[in-house]
Amino acid sequence: MSSETTPTRSFGSILVGDTLPPLVIPVTRTLIVSTAIASRDYQDVHHDPDLAQERGSPDIFMNILTTNGFVGRFVTDWTGPEAMLRKVDIRLGAPNYPGDTMTLEGSVTAKNEESGTIEVSLRGRNGLGDHVTGKVLVAMPA
Repeated sequence: MSSETTPTRSFGSILVGDTLPPLVIPVTRTLIVSTAIASRDYQDVHHDPDLAQERGSPDIFMNILTTNGFVGRFVTDWTGPEAMLRKVDIRLGAPNYPGDTMTLEGSVTAKNEESGTIEVSLRGRNGLGDHVTGKVLVAMPA
């Protein structure tokens, strides 16, 4: 594991159109179950394949809190640790099932000089299509 910290980007160094590097997340059964438990989401569809199937799903699937966490990580891995997420506005689509891979991609779509914020539009895709789409408003240091 690296001990290096990504330096925080300055507001002035960011341009509308900047592309964030993709974040590739292997969706494993362990990831789905452990992150559901970590977020205190004990719904059976996140840990019990038989009950998930009884409820109409082919398998267990990732919960929204995990997706939200990965969205935050995707953005802050690029902006750096001193950036503050001000608003996360996401919509879920295709579920993330074990054995798939989710790839988050995004770009800077707006920059507000007055507030020192940027907007990142993003999409997380898996083998079924768009798992998550949305926008994140980020306050950047000067």
